[in-house]
Formats: sequence, structure tokens, C-alpha cells
Amino acid sequence: MRGNDNLFMLNDILLVFIPMFFTVDPIGILPIFASLTQGLTPQEKRDIIFQSLVTATAVAVGFIFLGKMVFHFLGITMGDFMVAGGVILFCLGMVDLTTQGKTVKGVASELGAVPIGTPLVVGPAVLTISLMLVSVHGLVITLIALFLNMAIVGIVFTFSDNLMRILGQSGSRALSKVMMLLLAAIGVMMVRRGIIEIMSGIHTF
Repeated sequence: MRGNDNLFMLNDILLVFIPMFFTVDPIGILPIFASLTQGLTPQEKRDIIFQSLVTATAVAVGFIFLGKMVFHFLGITMGDFMVAGGVILFCLGMVDLTTQGKTVKGVASELGAVPIGTPLVVGPAVLTISLMLVSVHGLVITLIALFLNMAIVGIVFTFSDNLMRILGQSGSRALSKVMMLLLAAIGVMMVRRGIIEIMSGIHTF
């Protein structure tokens, strides 16, 4: 029985990890990170990576714990949020698919917090999907998936120079576009599920 429980838990973690991974999009933000940290010393890059991971994780966890309280106060239902969140994910995916890329600027000492930690690593899309995944799969599973994604971001950033040499600018952009297409599809799915919840008369978050 314990083996089956562990298998079900791993399956739930995977179900949460995949859409969150597409939303965080570590490969997609890799070229931006490489550009922002170009010319910095290895120690400065390590400091920025640490700062970005702490910032991104703190923002996401804080929103996960406080988000429901805010929505209860405002009277927002799960169906409402899923529709709105799905539209946001779809729009973000489509904007990325139809543009050439994003450019950001910042001061080296603050790059880890803004713009890398937020909004690049954890932005509106990650916050939206995290809160919805908590409602569907539970707090513990979502937090585990979040920490796993942050670990992957840390690995990608740490080996950014090597990855950029392997992928090249065009390769990283191509992978990012595929992820954004899947993100747009996930957005459509969430809108569909939100409409079903609204029509079924479920009013709890």
C-alpha cells in the first residue's frame, strides 16, 4: 500500500511540476540571464543566482499562503480565478510566440531580485498557476514542485555559459517557443475547467 501511495504522490508531483516548469521557462529566460550577467565575475554571478532564487521562492511561497485569504475577502471563486488565470496564461504564451523576445536592464547588484528573481523567474503566470495548482493538488505537492523548479532554474543559471554555447541563441529561442505553445494550451484547458466549475455552481476556492 505504501508503494502505491508513493507512486500516486510522484504522479501528483509530476502533474504539478510540468505546467509549472513550462510557466517558469528556465530555458526561455536563459538568454536574458546570460545577457544581463555578461562580463560579471564568477562570484558576482553566484551572488545574483542566489539572490534571484531566494527572491523568486519567497514571492511564490508568500503568494501561495496569502492568495486564498485575499480571494476570500474579495469574494472570488475558484471558477472565476481559473478563467482569469487561464486567459492570462494564454495571452502570455501568445505574446511570447508572436514577438521576437524580451529585453531588460538593471543594476548588477540588484539583478538577482529584479528583474531576474521577479518578474522573470516568478511573474504573474507562475503566481497564477501556483495558486490554482494548490487548489487542485494540495499545498505540499505544489511546494515540492515549486522547489524542484527553483532547483532547476539554479542549475540552468549556474551552467548558463555552457548551455548557451550548446544551444545558441536560435536553439534557446526555439525551445522557448515550444514551451510557450504548451503554456497557451494549458491556459485554454484552465479556462475550460473554470467555466465547468462556474456552471456547476461551485463557489468555494
